[in-house]
Amino acid sequence: MKLSTMPPASPTAAAIAQPTAQEVVLSGHWTALGMGVLDQKLETLTVPPQTEIVVDGAGVEGLDTVGVWILQKWMQRLRDTGHGVQMRGWSPRFSRLIELISQPRDAPPAPPPTPGWLAQIGRTSVAAAEQMFALLSFLGESAVALAGSLAHPTRLRWRPILYNIRSAGFDALPIVGLLSFLLGIVIAYQGADQLRQYGANIFVADLVGLSMLREFAPLMTAIIVAGRSGSAYAAQIGSMSVSEEIDALRTLGIAPIELLVLPKILALIIVLPLLTFFADVLGVAGGMLMANAQLGVGYVDFLDRFVKAVSPTAFLIGIGKAPVFAVIIALVGCFQGFRTEGGADSVGRQTTRSVVQAIFLVVVADALFSILFSLLDL
Repeated sequence: MKLSTMPPASPTAAAIAQPTAQEVVLSGHWTALGMGVLDQKLETLTVPPQTEIVVDGAGVEGLDTVGVWILQKWMQRLRDTGHGVQMRGWSPRFSRLIELISQPRDAPPAPPPTPGWLAQIGRTSVAAAEQMFALLSFLGESAVALAGSLAHPTRLRWRPILYNIRSAGFDALPIVGLLSFLLGIVIAYQGADQLRQYGANIFVADLVGLSMLREFAPLMTAIIVAGRSGSAYAAQIGSMSVSEEIDALRTLGIAPIELLVLPKILALIIVLPLLTFFADVLGVAGGMLMANAQLGVGYVDFLDRFVKAVSPTAFLIGIGKAPVFAVIIALVGCFQGFRTEGGADSVGRQTTRSVVQAIFLVVVADALFSILFSLLDL
């Protein structure tokens, strides 16, 4: 058997004929392989002005998007100069291709108008209200899950609780102790000049003790934990949401709130009062050191006055705020983590929101506590 060695026949090259001034006849393959430099010749055709040009395509053997694009560009130039264009003799399949490519594309939608300042305020208010209602709903779900876990203690996950106690409590001791110690120094130093003017040096124990135990220690500890642990909660759960691990847990029948939220809430409720007590001790120690250096108040005298000036009620008020702050920090961090959508940028955005909102709500709660204790004369 002898195989043919003849090369395959090349497609017939595209050609243009102009039998009359108002008629253009096309033939051959109007494709990327058969065009050659014919597009330049097409542009140089001379046609009478303000007339209708007939484009005969009966002899066209092949057509692709390149040929259609060249023809459309030429015919559009004719229309722009006042000529009419009539298609004649084209096969149905070529006519459909030309019609498909010649369809006008939809114009891009106009950008929405920029909302005014009143509309922006309204949208921001609606978004804030929606997020507040979502947070309240998340609080309700967490409360129901906590009640179910307390009713069945075997459902509590002690390993995650102990891990969060270590990470949020023990690992936070250095930064909480350092800042509390420095804060006690600052309070005593700022009050030293005023107390020295009136010869009331010993009352620095009242100033440091009451301010640290009632307000600064619980508030400063909560702010540190919100920035340190609250952000970590949001980043952890946000990363799991982005990687669809939360959906996988639901598919396996594991409640994400019981696995991810409750251990963090319970751990913070345990460790934040202990961190507050640690901050009380270090804050008073810093104030006592500065009182001895600036006012000449000895350590024994300071502690003697401190015991008389600071009642157990002041200590318990500060410790009692800590569990409420712990619930706020853990709930906001986990809530913002569950609201993460998209990619890594969303994780960072929700983490930032968790810190800002947690600190804001902690300060608001502290203000409400101050009003309540004032009404109760505590």
